[in-house]
Amino acid sequence: MTSKERAELKAQAMKLDSIFQIGKASLTPQLVKAIKDALAARELIKISVLKNCADDPGELAEMVSERTGSQVVQVIGKKIVLYKKNMKKEEKKRRMLKQQAAGKKTFPNTGFGKGKRHNG
Repeated sequence: MTSKERAELKAQAMKLDSIFQIGKASLTPQLVKAIKDALAARELIKISVLKNCADDPGELAEMVSERTGSQVVQVIGKKIVLYKKNMKKEEKKRRMLKQQAAGKKTFPNTGFGKGKRHNG
């Protein structure tokens, strides 16, 4: 991830609310699965680490990142922001763009739609 991409993701994350909380039970398999599902649906999520959690937020961020296949965007205080690109969404977007490009038509024998200027 480039620094420009990271900066954009940080800006988007500012508007997000935390959708998970990590407490004294720390990272459970159920929580990891729920985070994976949320990343698949949203791509960018924010997690809060509660005061009663004994683990360091930075270490937790790395653990969650490894277990979910995501990237740590930032850790600020007790907030963790994770990102995982959804390949299904990307493929769907590419297919839509291809279809739109294939749907564009030029007008035969008139010169219109072919980038020529019409002086008249």
